[in-house]
Amino acid sequence: MTTATDGNRELEAGLDALELGPIEARRAWWRRALSGGLPPIVAMLALLGIWQLIVSTQHPVNLPTPSEVGNEFQAQWDLGRIQQAVGNSLYHGILGFLISAAVATPLGVLLARVSLLRRSFRPLVTGLQSLPSVVWVPAGILWFGLSARTLFFVVLMGAIPSIVNGTISGIDQVPPLYLRVGHVLGARGLTLARHVLLPAALPGYLGGLKQGWAFSWRSLMAAELIASSGSLGLGQIIEDARNISSFPGVIVGILAILVVGIAVDLVFFSPLERRVLKRRGLLTA
Repeated sequence: MTTATDGNRELEAGLDALELGPIEARRAWWRRALSGGLPPIVAMLALLGIWQLIVSTQHPVNLPTPSEVGNEFQAQWDLGRIQQAVGNSLYHGILGFLISAAVATPLGVLLARVSLLRRSFRPLVTGLQSLPSVVWVPAGILWFGLSARTLFFVVLMGAIPSIVNGTISGIDQVPPLYLRVGHVLGARGLTLARHVLLPAALPGYLGGLKQGWAFSWRSLMAAELIASSGSLGLGQIIEDARNISSFPGVIVGILAILVVGIAVDLVFFSPLERRVLKRRGLLTA
């Protein structure tokens, strides 16, 4: 039995190698890193060049130059404001996202499996997902005041509907054969969801989590812009710069939000998504 299993694994590995192609497999790591990292660098340099060109034509006049934004960033960095704001925003964003995932995942499984609940509440969930996150800020302030609880409330209301819909979509893509096999093996209820539904729906579920993080981050920034919780965040940096009419400070805050959002995706979600897709044979290169 062991010999047959090893032989099957070798055969699968050989077939995978044929699909991936021998040229890609022989490429050096630094060539792969260069091919992956060079295009974004070139794109960023091109955008900086366009930015400088727009400023040089004085349209619009108030747009700061890249060097002015760089100087403002250096000043904020030297004061420690950027580091503090990134740390506080990431703390609120990640914790709020984790709570949202813990709430939305079982709710999504329940709606996906119980047709009556799905028909009753799926339109409401979709409607909540379409609401701009900023509309929850006034309600959060009235309920929780200017505190961190308002930030978490806005994040949860922005992320939970997205993760619920992502979970439902992922489960809808599970082949019915998997469920029948699970039933034959005696899987029911939570056991079926844990060992059959969620593993089979993992690619779609990860897509829902990725979108949920985007909603979490956007919701948090909207809340920080309006409701100061007493801890400095990236949204508060933009609001402080607006109050003193510092356009470079506003741009620094916007770019910091953009960079953190991209970094979280590149460091966590994209590698995890590629790993899942590759293990399932859905990613060939």
